Amino acid sequence: MKNVSLLILVTLFALGCDKSAKSDVVPSNNWKAMQWNNKLDSSLVSGASYLSVYSQIYSTTEHKTHDLTATVSIRNVNKKDTIFIKKANYYNTNGDLLRTYFETPIFVKPMQTIEIVIDEKDKTGGTGANFVFDWLAPKREKAPYFEGVMITTYGQQGLSFTTKGLTINE
Repeated sequence: MKNVSLLILVTLFALGCDKSAKSDVVPSNNWKAMQWNNKLDSSLVSGASYLSVYSQIYSTTEHKTHDLTATVSIRNVNKKDTIFIKKANYYNTNGDLLRTYFETPIFVKPMQTIEIVIDEKDKTGGTGANFVFDWLAPKREKAPYFEGVMITTYGQQGLSFTTKGLTINE
């Protein structure tokens, strides 16, 4: 009797898990869905921001490193106006351009956050990787906010820290 009850319970649980449930949430890195193909308003103010990120950090000596996962957070901190990110360039420690994440401007809705994730296995950025973002925002609104969150775990030990972007001249 116990086995039959257990079998029924497991069957009901399995049938209750609906893997086909759809979500209306668009992944934050679906840049194609965020492409802005219309003309951009000439009253928008252009700017550039720098963000340091780390694919690796040194541990014990300069010859031993830990690999990190980096989450780059692009935030529109304005409550009413959309901002635009024209380009996101990723550079390595030597200042070499590794990749451009999008070249067609994307829009970031008010209070929206989008993300770029650099996998832990991707060591190409090295210990001094960075991003430069070219952006547009309405004149009286805040510039986009850029933040990096780096994390790794080894066994039961975890390591995490953040970096904040700063506005630079183009």
